[in-house]
Amino acid sequence: MATGWAGDGAVQDQIDATVKDGIARAQSRMPHGPGPTHCTKCGEVIPEARRQTLPGVRLCLPCQEAADRDTAQFSGYNRRGSKDSQLR
Repeated sequence: MATGWAGDGAVQDQIDATVKDGIARAQSRMPHGPGPTHCTKCGEVIPEARRQTLPGVRLCLPCQEAADRDTAQFSGYNRRGSKDSQLR
């Protein structure tokens, strides 16, 4: 099959690179190091199990869920994936 200038496996290499970049971007946004014992937004105690599972976590679960919902509303990604939605 003719692929032009792309070598064999070039498409898969590009997909793999995109996935690795996405993982690296997500990991860079995760908190690092020791986190506080109380939520920085509402002041509630962050359970020890959550702090051990996610080192550096700064929000309790309800505040984190609210922050995730707010972030998802403004993500800017076309999740439908149809050509029609991309043309609008």
